Amino acid sequence: MHLAYPAVLAALLFCTGLYGVLARRNAILVLMSVELMLNAVNLNLVAFDVWLRDTLHAGQALTLFVIAVAAAEIGIGLAIVLMVYRDRGTSDVDRLRDSVESDATDDAAAESVAAEAEAEAAVRAKARAKKAEATA
Repeated sequence: MHLAYPAVLAALLFCTGLYGVLARRNAILVLMSVELMLNAVNLNLVAFDVWLRDTLHAGQALTLFVIAVAAAEIGIGLAIVLMVYRDRGTSDVDRLRDSVESDATDDAAAESVAAEAEAEAAVRAKARAKKAEATA
């Protein structure tokens, strides 16, 4: 078998996964696209291992490590997506990014309001002290 067949198939799989990562807005579909890209890499590793006739089968051994990393990534990724979905009610990547930015601006606005309230309280305390001195 020629090396071109699995290499072209792996390139098509990788490009499909890359398109999915760049074009999709659902976090689950983005994770699936990343898995597709990792499987394309695995196909290349095994194909080149067979083509080079490596006696140590380094490509296949590396493929096992990639599979283990992919399994850990999908487990942790799904856990994060589920927690975010419970917290925010959506798994849309754009909305999550916007809500993080709005939370940061909301925090800054809350801090400025708190600072203004403290300054106003200090002014009131000074006015009370002056009024108490004037009456005494």
